[in-house]
Formats: sequence, structure tokens, C-alpha cells
Amino acid sequence: MTDSILSKKIPVRIKRLEDLAYNIWWSWHVYARDVFRALDYPLWRNSGHNPVKVLCQITPEKLIAAAEDPAFLFLYDEAIAAFDADMGNTHTWFLDNCAGKLNGPIAYFSMEFALHSSLPMYAGGLGILAGDICKEASDLGLPLIGVGFMYPQGYFQQHISPEGWQQEVYSRLSFDEAPIRQVLSPQGSRSIASVQLGEHQVAIAVWEVKVGRVKLFLLDTNVDENSEADRELSARLYTSDSETRIRQEIILGIGGVKVLRALGVQPSRWHANEGHSAFMTLERIREEVDRGAGFEAALAKVKETSVFTTHTPVSSGHDVFNFSLFEKYFALYSQELGIDVPGLCVLGSTGDKPEKGFNMTALAIKTSSGCNAVSRLHETETKKMWRRIWPGFSLDQIPVTHVTNGVHVPTWIGPELRGLFDKYLGKDWINRQDDVQYWKRLMYVPDEEIWSVHRFLKARLMEVISGRARVLWAEGQIDSQQVIAMGSLLNPTILTLCFARRFAEYKRPDLILRDVKRLEKILNNTLYPVQIIFTGKAHPADGGGKNKLHSVFSAALNRELQGRVAFIEDYDMHLARYLVHGVDVWLNNPLRLLEASGTSGMKAGINGVINLSVRDGWWEEGFNAKNGWAIGAGPEAAFTAEQDDDDAEAIYSLIENEIVPLYYTQDRFGIPHGWINVLKESICSIMPGFSATRMVKEYTRKLYCKP
Repeated sequence: MTDSILSKKIPVRIKRLEDLAYNIWWSWHVYARDVFRALDYPLWRNSGHNPVKVLCQITPEKLIAAAEDPAFLFLYDEAIAAFDADMGNTHTWFLDNCAGKLNGPIAYFSMEFALHSSLPMYAGGLGILAGDICKEASDLGLPLIGVGFMYPQGYFQQHISPEGWQQEVYSRLSFDEAPIRQVLSPQGSRSIASVQLGEHQVAIAVWEVKVGRVKLFLLDTNVDENSEADRELSARLYTSDSETRIRQEIILGIGGVKVLRALGVQPSRWHANEGHSAFMTLERIREEVDRGAGFEAALAKVKETSVFTTHTPVSSGHDVFNFSLFEKYFALYSQELGIDVPGLCVLGSTGDKPEKGFNMTALAIKTSSGCNAVSRLHETETKKMWRRIWPGFSLDQIPVTHVTNGVHVPTWIGPELRGLFDKYLGKDWINRQDDVQYWKRLMYVPDEEIWSVHRFLKARLMEVISGRARVLWAEGQIDSQQVIAMGSLLNPTILTLCFARRFAEYKRPDLILRDVKRLEKILNNTLYPVQIIFTGKAHPADGGGKNKLHSVFSAALNRELQGRVAFIEDYDMHLARYLVHGVDVWLNNPLRLLEASGTSGMKAGINGVINLSVRDGWWEEGFNAKNGWAIGAGPEAAFTAEQDDDDAEAIYSLIENEIVPLYYTQDRFGIPHGWINVLKESICSIMPGFSATRMVKEYTRKLYCKP
């Protein structure tokens, strides 16, 4: 349904439903979501909480009735007033603290953005972080423009076969039922810019997503002017084909700059979120050379305003293109830069000479003045990993800093927990997320009230899981065994652990299954039982990750475990919210020094879900011995031959000797006061230290508005 048709469908009294629906702002404001829930709750639920889809599918009669319903109009007017106040606020944190320090917006480039499940164009943590940064930038008033790809087929939907193997299913997004709008050129054309790919031009169309005050521009090559092959370039996320990958990254980096120029956007800082978008620095160098600068002078100027964030210490996570492939696409382009291809290749080398291929992370580092890792521990590992770029420098001298990741609290906090904070901390808590002293007041919230909220969230999670399994079974998509494996026997009164993340070998998703007999005794304890929920996707080309997933699903089918292991297919943002709200313990056990930061444990922690994690990434900073549990030794135990055995033993021992007794030691009203002390400590330590509020303020001070 086109916007004009939608406008005609909505009664004048409530016409601004369209404004609300087409701004993702509604996704993190409860009262805005309540408006669409009130319109037609069954439709809201079946739409996947997508207000545009609701407005497209709702009957005109229901809209007319809503426009005449005083109760609905009260909700609507309150939401519109709050929306307008937020969009027009001139007393934001940024304006109050950093006015005049930037002469234009931040251009934030990322291969993926995860904003809401109604826009399924993300794979995992990188996209979640990018989406959270956009939302927090809006909340703080930081002028930021996002640039990414519009993937009509997104990543993939996951289906598990009866034998327990992952199957990838791709489906196209309905643009008419998503919170996005086409951007047209001044001449009314879909094509906004074009990029040279080898010997031909590729036209780029643009979609806009409004994220509060922030605009996100998504690039799309599916336009009539392009060949069929070029039209498919923006179809899917993270293809394993190298040539498709370099073509996508040229579109994102070079094309993204051209699009911003065509739209009249003049950024003051350019931020590359991972190396995928690093070609944007080459295009800006080309612009300076075109204005008459020499290559080295152009590089120096571009470097001054460029920021780069690296997210992984895993070598395979960094794009490297062989030189012949790079030359195919940059032979002509290098001439415009005023440098030959071998000279250009030095920029993509980890040393002073080209070797192994053109490395996108090396390019990003060498063309940026600000480079950051995503946790304190990751900073050290990043310096070690890339130290050849700075020959003769000690680790302390290498110009890499860190901004530890954070999570957008309004997006991830449980609504019922939000109400509890309003009651006991005051409604201003949302503006004091990073105030350490303020959050210590949470310790005085009555145990019975916070436990009541947690029990409610846990029961709702179990209802969601069993409901998903029931629907899949009723539709004939899974058999009776799979219904059990997908959580139909889970019990909301039982201590519940969760492992929810990408299935990759280094994340060791099956570590807790290492000694099945011992695990069986833990899970099936008559008085103090335990259950475990697994969920996550393996990359389509990751055979090792798929094997790990198969092992976990096989355990979920194991009758000896009595249905106390479940694997929930097709992990996405929608399911993630229920999990971080409702489980008891969040399990994370990667190989040490391979988890740069991680954010899922932060989302769980702010909701009172207690972390059981290896001391890697953010947990090395977050763990204080009172807010959760650390598995085994610290980072010094990395890469030892006994690491898997030692960590599995540590997990079993912690569950048996500390976690189970603490959870099941309850008073006569069923309240585990010792557990609640840890739950409260989790919230009041993780909230101020690992919120996106703290993170975006730190980016602003350290990298955007640095002296």
C-alpha cells in the first residue's frame, strides 16, 4: 500500500498515526506501541508488532471507530504529544554539553543495522550495536546519519530439519508493509547516485528509515537501469562469495559517500563500523585529489575526520580480497586517486608492503585518526593483532583506544521492570542510566516485588516458546519430536539457563554438553531441577557451526534429559527480548580472547538475568564477584590445551554448588532472597556501566568531539 493510499485511509482526527508508524521511535516508547496495540491487538500480534503492516491491513471501519473512541484518542494524543516534544527538544545532552563542537553530522556506516524485527536486515551483534547507537544518538540529540544496505532478503530465516540440521530459508521483505520510504532524486528518479564497478556503472536507489531524530539511508541496487546480476547485489547479507562481497563493499563505501553528497549531507566526522565500509575513505580521498590535492595531502585531510571501530579478534572476521580481484575493480579508480595499484595496495597491507591480499581493516586503520576496540581487553588484543602497522611502537604507544559496547536500555528493558523503576526510582531513571550512585537505590526495592516481576516475565517467555512450537506443529512444519525439542516441556518454576548467540565453534555452544551423564544428573534432580534453552543461527557457510547446532538439537531430542534441553529455531530480535527478560541465568562460554565484547549478556544483566560467563570481552570489566559468576580462570588461561575440560568442569561445579542452592533457597513465600541480592546487583552494576547512554557519550567525547 503506497503512502498516499494509506493517508487517505486514516481518518483526519488520527492522521498522524502514519507519522508514528514510519518512525522507529515507536519501538522504544511503550505508549507509542500501546496506540497500535489498542487499534487491533490480534492484528498487532500477528503482524510481528509492525505498525505499518497494522495500518495496511486494518479495516477502515476499525480506524473510524478508533477516531471516535475517547479512550483510544487519549492514548493517541499522549503519544503524539510525547513524539513531538522529543523531536523538537532543544535541551538534549549533546546540545547542553557539546554545542558548537561539530559543524555537521556524524556519518555512521555499517554493513547491517538491527532496529526491529519488522526490518529483518541484520545477522547479529554488529547490527544490533549499530541500531542501538542510532537510537541512543536520537535520545541524546547527537546529530548522526546512518548509511547501510537495504537487504530485501535480509539474512535468512532458520528452520531445523527433523534430523536437527539447519536449513536456510530466504523470503523477500514487503516494502509496502515496512517502516521505510523511498528517497527520490530532485528529478523524481529512483536512482540517486551511481558507482563504477569494473568497466560499468551501477545505479543506486535509496530508502530512508527514521530512527527518532536520526535518519538511516539504505542503499539498493534493485533498479531498472541495472543488470540482473547488479540488481541482486543488495539482495542478501554476508554472502560468502568474495567477488560479490567486494562489489557490495564498493557500493556501501564509495556509493554511500556519493549518496550523501547527492542528498546534500555534509558530515563533520565519518565513522566506519567494522572494515566492510572502509572504501568510503578512498572515495573521500578521490574527492580531495579531484579538487587538486596530492594523494598524501588528501589522505592526511581525510584521516583527520575519520573514525574506525573494529569488532573482532578472530582473523576470519576481517575481509581480505586477493590482489587480482582488487585490481579488477580498482585499476581505473587508482588513476583517479593519483596512485598506482601497488601503491594503493599498501594501504590494505598489515605491514609496509602488500602481502596476502587487500585487508579492509588495515585500510580502515591507516585512513582513520581515531581507532577503537569494543572493550578494554579487546583494546590490548587489537594492538597485538595489528602491531605491524606501527613498526617500532610499543603496545602502549599504538594509537588504539577502546569504547566498551553498551545496549539501548529503552529497547531492551522489560516493560514491567520499567514500571518498577518508575515506582521506586522515579520516572527520571531513563535520563540517569549512566549514574552509578543513582542505581544503588535499586537495592532497596522490596524483594517480593522485583521477584514478582521476574516470575511474570519468565512465565510469559515460556508461553511464547510453547506458542511458537504449537503453531509450527499445527502448520505441519515440525513433527511431534521437534515440538518437544523446541521447548514445549519447559517449566516456568524451574531454574532456567540460556545460551543465545551465533553458533560458531569458538563460542563453544555445546560446552555444557561435554559430560552428558553429569549434566543429566543436574537437569533431572528431583528436588532442584534445571533446564537450558539454546537458540542461535550458524552462518550458511560455517560447517563447524552447523555441526555444533546439530549436537545441541540432538541433546534436545535426548529422552534421558527429560525435555529439559530446548532449541528454539529462528533467533531474532523479537525472541531475544523475551529471553533477556525472562530466563534466570545467561550462559556465555567462548574461547578466551576471541569475544571482543558481546552485548547479549548486558541486555540480560539490566533485566536482572544473572550472567554465568567466561571472563572475556565485556564481562572482564563487568564482573565484580557479586553480580554473577565467572567460569574458570581469566584471560591468562587462553589457548591452553585443557581449556574445554577445565571450563566444562567449572560450569558444572558452579551450577551444582552455587547456582542451584542459591536459587532454591527460598523463604516460606517462595522468595529466594540471596538470589535476589545478586539479581539487584546485576542491574545496578551493569545498567550504568554498559548502557548505550554511557557508550555514545564516550564516543562523542573520545572520538567525535575530541580536543
